[in-house]
Amino acid sequence: MLNVFTLWIVFIVNCVALGVVWIYVGRSYPNFEAARYWAAGALILAVACLISLLREVIDPVLPLWIAATLVILACCVVAMGIERFYDQPVSWRASLAIVVGAFAALGLFAFADHGIMMRLCIYSICQSIPILMSLRLLVARGEGRPGARLAAVVGVLIVTVNLLRAAIGLQGGVVSMLHFSSFQTVLVLVLVFLVMAWNFAFVLLSIDRLRAEVADLALFDDLTGVANRRQLLARLHLECAHAQHTQEPFALLLLDLDGFKEINDSYGHAAGDECLRQFSLAAQSRLRAGDLLARMGGDEFCVVLPQTTLREGAMIARHVLEACRAVTMQWQGRQITLATSIGVAQWRPEIAKFPDRLIAAADRALYSAKRDGKNGYAVYDSTPLSAAASSSLRASA
Repeated sequence: MLNVFTLWIVFIVNCVALGVVWIYVGRSYPNFEAARYWAAGALILAVACLISLLREVIDPVLPLWIAATLVILACCVVAMGIERFYDQPVSWRASLAIVVGAFAALGLFAFADHGIMMRLCIYSICQSIPILMSLRLLVARGEGRPGARLAAVVGVLIVTVNLLRAAIGLQGGVVSMLHFSSFQTVLVLVLVFLVMAWNFAFVLLSIDRLRAEVADLALFDDLTGVANRRQLLARLHLECAHAQHTQEPFALLLLDLDGFKEINDSYGHAAGDECLRQFSLAAQSRLRAGDLLARMGGDEFCVVLPQTTLREGAMIARHVLEACRAVTMQWQGRQITLATSIGVAQWRPEIAKFPDRLIAAADRALYSAKRDGKNGYAVYDSTPLSAAASSSLRASA
């Protein structure tokens, strides 16, 4: 049958393996700071368990005192890793206070007053504090994420086991820090399982973040940071379906930078890229919360304006024009000014659930704005889509 000594060896090997894995992850992904904290936590825990085994060959008081402090330090380091995972500042002072306080209190009851049960209580509580601190972040920032849910559940179970052990010990139960027992065998086995499950939850946390980053790459333009064509079309399908159901209008702006090819030819593509970034910032500064700016490709952009009429869309187009005209960019000692043409269209019942019809209407209005001198906007009138010949009306910019 397994005994505590055998399980402790298994636990040490497991912690070393976890530490090596997180070291590899940290070296492979230098920006993933949490991996370094989790690697340090696993290795510190392995050292603590190794030191605790010295109870079999020397006076157990000293190795258990040091080992208990190191376990508490490992919990603090792991909790700090969770903070870094969620881009929160690391609570070094709080962790240091917990470790130093536990070290002093455990030392007091180890040498000045041989209170074994008090040492067990202090150890369990101090080990639980950093875990409880990390639960706040896991619950608040990890809503809906499987890794965060698992980490929170396992963290609660670890705290529950610690507090249960402390309660049994204080009431004169079978728990002891000095001698192994069958109850401790079961307890260590449970803790081995929970620590492994907790690290598996961290792996799931990492996978969740990776999936979110991949989703961002699939939905956002990497040059300007605004939405890309995929996200735009998905949003338009939703808005068209909603508008058909409620008959509430929404508007669409189609924007095209004037003279962009000349900028690329005269100043180079790096200057063109910077113009696209500056234009995106200028346009976003005049949009409302809930509006979606997307880059369709090249120098063509689109703005989805929920719950917006054609008249309101034209007003927003005018504001975007004003912001764009105010941008002057210095490039290699020369000044570049931005100009754009905008087509404005509004969803109508005949568009139904087909966003390409709305885009076509805005494109016709954009063509009208280009034809009438550029650096302005035009609106698509309310005639049926089949009447393309008289589809656009020039609006004063």
